[in-house]
Amino acid sequence: MSTTRQPGRKELSHQRIVETAARAIRREGFAGVGVADIMKEAGLTHGGFYAHFPSRDALLVEAIESAGLENAKNVLSGAQDARLRGISAFHKLVVGYLSEAHLKSAEIGCAVAALASEMPRQSTAVQKAAAQSVRRMLDAVQQALPPGVEPEAAASIASQMVGALQMARALGANAEGKSLLAAVRRQLLAQYDTRRHH
Repeated sequence: MSTTRQPGRKELSHQRIVETAARAIRREGFAGVGVADIMKEAGLTHGGFYAHFPSRDALLVEAIESAGLENAKNVLSGAQDARLRGISAFHKLVVGYLSEAHLKSAEIGCAVAALASEMPRQSTAVQKAAAQSVRRMLDAVQQALPPGVEPEAAASIASQMVGALQMARALGANAEGKSLLAAVRRQLLAQYDTRRHH
């Protein structure tokens, strides 16, 4: 008989710190994540940080990994939901990613779109974790491709989606930003989603 061990207090605190940092890096960027602020937002004391992480970079690595896994999970669950509703996984991915809700919610959205321009300037360990988030994004897009679309198209599609979201956020969550997202959304669906349901 197998028993599932419940996480202890330290593990729960650790998880809370990582989740808080994962939201903060997407909201504020890497430079905007201070240890004291993260601990305060997580409801913990600053002094307890080093009981969980040897350094700020170690926290950033776990935070980017957590954000990347959350993104991949959301994409995969969205694809399964789409199939159940008779919509292609690709349609669901594009419409969800290039949505007004995603435009407005960087802190719970795609880590790649929120952080891509900052990733190369981080420590080697953080860069490696960030690169893994990019690979997960590419894999998720590749898995969602409609039948007959070459797997190599995933890199181009993912780049268009990430770039469109970044540019729309630069314009703002206004008519101009929303219009840019809608244009790219329409173009991707027209080009790749042969079984589209509008």
